[in-house]
Amino acid sequence: MTRNDPGAGSGERPPGAGRLLAGAVRHTGGRLSLLVALMVVRTAAALALPALLAAAVNAVLHGRDGVGPALTWGATMAGSAVCDAVMAPLGVSCAAYGTRWLQLRTVGHLLDQGGRSPVPAGEAVTQVTQATQQAGALPVAIADWGVTVTGSAAALAALWWLDWRCALAFLLVVPTTALTARRFVGNVTAVQGAYLAAQSQIAGRLLSALSGARTIRAAGTLDREAARVLAPLRDVSAAGYGMWRLQKGTVWQFGLLTSLTEALVLALAGLGVADGRLSPGELVAVAGYLQLAFPAVQQIDAFFMLAQARAAASRLAGTFAHPGVGYGTAAAAPGAGAVSFRSVTVRAAGSGAAGPAAGTAVLDRIDLDIPAGACVALVGRTASGKSALAGLPGRLTDPDEGEVLLDGRPVAELAEDPLRDAVTYAFERPVLLGGTVREAIGYGRPALPAAAVHAAARTAAADGFVRRLPDGYDTPLERVPLSGGERQRLGLARTLARPARVYVLDDATSGLDTVTESEVSAAVTGALAGRTRIVVAHRMATAARCDQVVWLEAGRIRARGTHAELWRDPAYRAVFAADAAQTDAWDTGARETGGDVDDERSRGRDAGHRGA
Repeated sequence: MTRNDPGAGSGERPPGAGRLLAGAVRHTGGRLSLLVALMVVRTAAALALPALLAAAVNAVLHGRDGVGPALTWGATMAGSAVCDAVMAPLGVSCAAYGTRWLQLRTVGHLLDQGGRSPVPAGEAVTQVTQATQQAGALPVAIADWGVTVTGSAAALAALWWLDWRCALAFLLVVPTTALTARRFVGNVTAVQGAYLAAQSQIAGRLLSALSGARTIRAAGTLDREAARVLAPLRDVSAAGYGMWRLQKGTVWQFGLLTSLTEALVLALAGLGVADGRLSPGELVAVAGYLQLAFPAVQQIDAFFMLAQARAAASRLAGTFAHPGVGYGTAAAAPGAGAVSFRSVTVRAAGSGAAGPAAGTAVLDRIDLDIPAGACVALVGRTASGKSALAGLPGRLTDPDEGEVLLDGRPVAELAEDPLRDAVTYAFERPVLLGGTVREAIGYGRPALPAAAVHAAARTAAADGFVRRLPDGYDTPLERVPLSGGERQRLGLARTLARPARVYVLDDATSGLDTVTESEVSAAVTGALAGRTRIVVAHRMATAARCDQVVWLEAGRIRARGTHAELWRDPAYRAVFAADAAQTDAWDTGARETGGDVDDERSRGRDAGHRGA
């Protein structure tokens, strides 16, 4: 399966805004149904009140006992108040459950894309923290609006039954109100979308600034960077003012329509009393039903919430339009980890200064067979396609054309668990997850024995500094200040703790000094003997230890052979020219020793990748 196949991704049509909101409704756990039932009861009680009050007034005016209708009216009022008291927390609970489901679904989808999501980090943060809350509140708002409109229609019917002239006067305002509401919702949706976009820009710029905080401080550009991060505040302010202007312009229109309609209806009702068509009690009922009919045309707050939620749901639907990884159902084929690439082409998905233009071939028609148990280095300049090729066996990326096979079976056909069991990764800049050091090493395998955790740490040369921590392996991660090299060793230990057929080491020892890197590499070679290893190598010593080297250039395989064979080519030697000290070490057969490599090396390489 390739990225452009119709079956790629989840295999289902990406959910639109409507399907997302319907899912939020389903995951309120029946609370929304109870809320709607209470709304109906409260509305029914409200509809009964004008008739009961009219009966009490007429009874008093005609000298009859009005205590019964009055008591019934009071009991109905009390029941309505009880419904209101229960509905308030229930409405909050419904919105919270809907929001929680949308947040889980959104975060899960973003993570499922495995770092390939085209959604910027700032936009993702805004969607999870703001858009999901606004969209999650929509089902409650729609339920409230629907019951309110239904109650208003019932009040209008009662008004028509009392005096059709009063009802007809009320109906005159409905078309104008509907047009005003529709225009208001459309305008607010657009303004709210601009507001969320500006918030996303601020979040994205803040995330990038925090990741480069040391560089900013060293360069003395704090004020300039703060101004850059907050520059979109102008757009936030413009959106806020635009929202205020829309509300101001709409509220007075609704207010004027309401006042004129109320005056006209009550005037007609008063004339009805004077003409004898209506009794005084019925005049009171007309006034009561008029107030119940007005909410259908006075839902400015509901319209505002509807517009906000619609904009938020549309942004969420845009994220889900980019499908996640769609796994197959097959188990891994019998074998020891042979990997094959068949006419594999990968094209860049994004564009801009930070990467190749969309559609550019990152890998171009790669044909490569890696025997089971072999150790193969991927070598090349920046942007030659090394990491893209390394990401294919574990489906960190998928080819646009061609296929990747593990022991003769396409990896796209494998279910997720067999694939994760067969292929594991160690990265140049690992992110450590878990509460403690032990949990970080055993991440994804909570039942991993302590002995296996310690053995993996020893192989990665991490056991020594871990045992010096205050609580050893049980030290909380937030209390562990790690250098770049120490972080890499823990990330490598996490990988070694997972038995797999194929180990992909994406420059996983670049943060170590030469001596430590040599020791770790020798230990890893012994620990993974007979296992397939794909090593993204920037150091000559790393490439030299591998059985074979695949030299990549501009997304194509330029040459393949042992490191010694390729070293005869000056262009191959130039790939390693940036590391002059190690070039001298290779030429003289000597090895340099030095201090532990600082984590600034990783940060510098990070900046190089972003600028490439």
